[in-house]
Amino acid sequence: MRTVGNHTAALRFFFCKTLKRNYPIEEVPYPRAPRKLPIILTQEEAVRFIDSASNLFHRAMLMTLYSTGMRRAELCHLKVEDIDSTRMIVHIRHGKRNRDRDVPLSPKLLETLREYWRWMQPKTYLFPGTVNNWRADKPITPKVLWEACRPAAQAAGITKDVRPHLLRHSFATHLLENGADLPTVQLLLGHSDLKATSIYLHLSERHLKAAGTPIDKAEFSEPKQVKRSRKLHKR
Repeated sequence: MRTVGNHTAALRFFFCKTLKRNYPIEEVPYPRAPRKLPIILTQEEAVRFIDSASNLFHRAMLMTLYSTGMRRAELCHLKVEDIDSTRMIVHIRHGKRNRDRDVPLSPKLLETLREYWRWMQPKTYLFPGTVNNWRADKPITPKVLWEACRPAAQAAGITKDVRPHLLRHSFATHLLENGADLPTVQLLLGHSDLKATSIYLHLSERHLKAAGTPIDKAEFSEPKQVKRSRKLHKR
């Protein structure tokens, strides 16, 4: 697959850059990479992971990611005013393709964020970054989220490759396992296409068990009645 991709890229460069001609994409289509199912945490692992955060700053970020399913960039630019404790809503502004959306504010998350706010006293951005190692009223960078994930996963004894986006995958899958319907999860994630959300059906144990298999209701003879091809001799 990678070799074909390299050859296709070379042909495109040859037509577009060397010959200055239109690239005949319909004649030489680019190979589609196989789509792998994302890794997720179990609900027990997610709790253990957040509980293992190295400090309150990291805990508040990781809990916000898992509780809302927001993307890394969305969390980096989350503002104090976006936490609406009156309506129990988190406003996510300027998401992917510049779309806004609202997600529920969990009372458990609110409790942690209030404790965090009393300690950090953020002004504009809920999770402020730094300038020359001093707190500043500017957004954090995605690197800060990575730095929060690694020690927490290690302390929790989780061997999976825990990344910030893994909490978004876990959020969506756990919602489905807890009874949420697919269109609702689509809205909470900010997906424009339901197809992007449907991948989480393949990760939900509840939906997999509910689907069953074609042989579940079939009537078969007892396995002990089936003829053996040869007798196994004990050594």
